[in-house]
This record gives sequence, structure tokens and C-alpha cells, in this order.
Amino acid sequence: MTTLVLGAGVIGLATAYALHKDGVDVHVIERLNGPGLATSFGNAGGLCPGFAGPWAAPGMVAKAIKWMVAPSAPLKIRPRLDLAQWAWLLSFARECNSDRSAANKRAMQAIAHYSQDRLAALMDDTGVEFDHGRGGILQTFRSEDTLAAGRRAASVLEGLGINHRLVDAHEIAQIEPALAGSLDRFTGALHLPDDQTGDCAAFCKALAQWLSGQGVRFSYGVEVTAIQAAAGRFAGLETANGPIRGDELVLTAGPFANSLLAPLSEQQPIYPVKGYSLTYDLNGDLDDELTAPRSSVMDEDSKLMFTRLGNQLRVAGVAELSGFDTKLRIGQLTAIRRETERFFPALHTLPDPKPWAGLRPMTPDGRSRIGPARSVDGLWLNLGHGSNGWTQAAGAGQLVADLMAGRTPAIDAAAYLPN
Repeated sequence: MTTLVLGAGVIGLATAYALHKDGVDVHVIERLNGPGLATSFGNAGGLCPGFAGPWAAPGMVAKAIKWMVAPSAPLKIRPRLDLAQWAWLLSFARECNSDRSAANKRAMQAIAHYSQDRLAALMDDTGVEFDHGRGGILQTFRSEDTLAAGRRAASVLEGLGINHRLVDAHEIAQIEPALAGSLDRFTGALHLPDDQTGDCAAFCKALAQWLSGQGVRFSYGVEVTAIQAAAGRFAGLETANGPIRGDELVLTAGPFANSLLAPLSEQQPIYPVKGYSLTYDLNGDLDDELTAPRSSVMDEDSKLMFTRLGNQLRVAGVAELSGFDTKLRIGQLTAIRRETERFFPALHTLPDPKPWAGLRPMTPDGRSRIGPARSVDGLWLNLGHGSNGWTQAAGAGQLVADLMAGRTPAIDAAAYLPN
């Protein structure tokens, strides 16, 4: 019995790990020439269960319309002649009410905190290294409106039993000394001391190497053209290099999954949402706390996240709905850099940061889709993790492995089932 895992990003690798620990013969197929080279490569670096929640929330539709004409807005909708885009946006709008948003947040919180525990177990088992940090996350507010939203968020966190603390503007620099030199004025912040950070691409590379040493097979540079089924059961993959046989398949192909699911009448409500990042080289000066944050700062007003990853600073943000376009738009990158160097003015003396853009596989309600396909036996989905993929990966991998093995998962799987 061989289980194929299609996709060697962080979701696919976490799935392969969980299946391998069950004694399953695993074969990972990846279209690129190595692990973690697509969505997992340049993300914000936050392992943030405390922040897990849907983008679809009360008031977001009005904000999205206003941001359409703003040159450097955190959310940019670029309308296209694309039925999938408009269907996704309509579904997103339906989720922007308080009841649905609260239910979606509870589901996302459950898998995010479960994943934090599973990641700790994986690290103990494998010893993988990825510039892991345990310094917490500081969410900053620069207006009275975002501070009020922060207070509401703190109330929700209180109800969920999540460790947190609201701090005033004077305490911010005590937590992150580099913010003492910021050119912006803060109204307050929310500190989540148990959230973590880490280089997702480095994790993918290290875990793939560990799995390979354990006998898990990897095939890179393989373009899959179709999922084959016979008599309603998964039979294998058709690729540009010929067929690959397997007994079961876990599809973890992120934003590209629907092109393979469409012929099977199995499409999921996933749309690619482009995100940008800049990576600064800090010249190895890890003690200079006045240059960059010790850990991670999430600015609620700009929706930018600044994360220390070893001797680098990763800055990530922007949600751009523009189909599968991964073009690096100079205007967006310039706005991100300008905002970053207002927060941390000492960065302007460093060499130009490296730009990147990637596609997040977003669902309208923010929930991932994990479980069996409806139309094909032996086809399993682990998709739609959006901007929470790094945070949710270890838990999502274990959840799908439990379902495949017929075990009762540690968390309620009903909230994530594809159908």
C-alpha cells in the first residue's frame, strides 16, 4: 500500500510526516525542484495560534471597497473576468457577519492550538532546526479604532483561555526595544507571549531531508496533469513524465488544487490570494535590538508582520486578489518598505531587501478543508489553509492521517470536512 502526497510545501510535508509515523509507505510528488519553494517559501514566519481567525468579519466588505482605490491598501481586489473570483468574493461577503465570523474563528483557533502541540512533538522526534523562536508576538495599534478592535480581540482571547496582555504605548518599547525609535505613534498593543516564530522554508527543507533519510520517497520536478480514477476509486496520477501509481492520494497542492479537482466535480472554495514579503539581511548582528525586533511585531493598521528569523528580518503582508498573477508590483513593494523603515528606521542603512510574492490558498470562511473527497474513494484533501498554513500545518497533517487510519482525531474534524 502506497500513499501519494501531492505537494511538498509545509502542508504536504507535515502530512507525509504524520503518515510515515503511522507506518505508511509514502511517496511525495512536487512540481518544483525542491521542498517549500512556493507558498511556504517567503511567508511571514509567524506560528501564531493566538491570531488565528478569518479575514471575513463584520465591516470587512466596506473596508475592502474603500481599499480598492487606496494605492497601498492591505487588501487589494483587482477585478477580473473570472467567475471563480466573483463567486469567492460573494461567499466571502456572506461570511462577514458576527455569528459566522465567531464560528469560523473558533474552528481556526482549535486547529491552530492543536497544531502548536503537534509541532512541538514533531520537533522533539526529528530534531529539525529552522530558526525557531519562542519570543511571542506583539500586535501594535496606531489608531483609536484599531485599539478598540484590539480590546474586543482581547475579550475573545479571554473567553478562549489564551494567554495575552493588553499593554499601553509606554510598555511597547520594553517588549520590543527597536520600536523606541519608530517614527509612528502607537495607541497600545496586544502581547501574545506564547506565540512563536520560525523560517517555514528552512523547516520544509529540514523535514524533507529527515523524511528522506527515513525512507520516504520524493519526486521533484514532476508536473501532474490529472488525477486518475477507476470505478470511483483513486488509481494514480497522470504526469508529463508518465503515470505514477498509488493506492491513496492526499492532495496538498494549495491554490493549484482545483485545476486537478475540476474534472472530478470535486472543486473546493479556494482562490489564490497573493502576498508579498521583503527579507532584510541583518549582517549577523543578532544583539542589536535597536535595529529590528527581538521576535515578531504585527501591525494591525497596515496588516504588516515583522519577524526576526535568525540573522534576517522578514516583512510580509498585503492580500491581493488578482488570479494566479505572481508579478512583483513595484508600488506594493515600495509601500511595504516605506512602512517598514518608519517602524524600524535603522533598517534604511542595510542593503536592499530581497522581494518575494506567493499565492495563499484562501477559503471565504478561513477554514481549511481536510478529509475525504466526495466523488473518489481513496482521494483525501488537505487544502485551503490560507495565511495560516505554517501555523496549522502540523495539526492538519495529523488530522488527515487520523481520518485515513479510522481513528477519532483529537479535535472535532467536522469543522474542516470538505463536503
